[in-house]
Amino acid sequence: MLHPPHQSLQVAAVPSQRAPAREQAGPWHTEAVCRRDEAGLFFAPSKEPTAARLAREEAAKRVCARCPVMIECREHALLQPEPYGVWGGLTAAERRVVLARRRRREIELKAVSPADRIAAAG
Repeated sequence: MLHPPHQSLQVAAVPSQRAPAREQAGPWHTEAVCRRDEAGLFFAPSKEPTAARLAREEAAKRVCARCPVMIECREHALLQPEPYGVWGGLTAAERRVVLARRRRREIELKAVSPADRIAAAG
């Protein structure tokens, strides 16, 4: 299920989970909706005014929201990590937040003993 852009950051902040396997063959990016749109929508031109950047990013996120491979794209951008542009419905700044949250979560999980994890799950 695709989430509106305002929820993307919250959803992506949880530790990554594998997306369901796609039945089609080929790399994920061959199915990306953005392949049919102008690339300039996803990457900032130099010296772009803030209002124009925000409007462009929101337009890019709307394209991402209807993309069948949004999750694969987002995970690619987080794993690389891609330093620029809108990928998987997230800006570079939003991806930095997601990565920081994932790192904190991993540290928290390592700090909890296995016995505590079992007790909490049960």
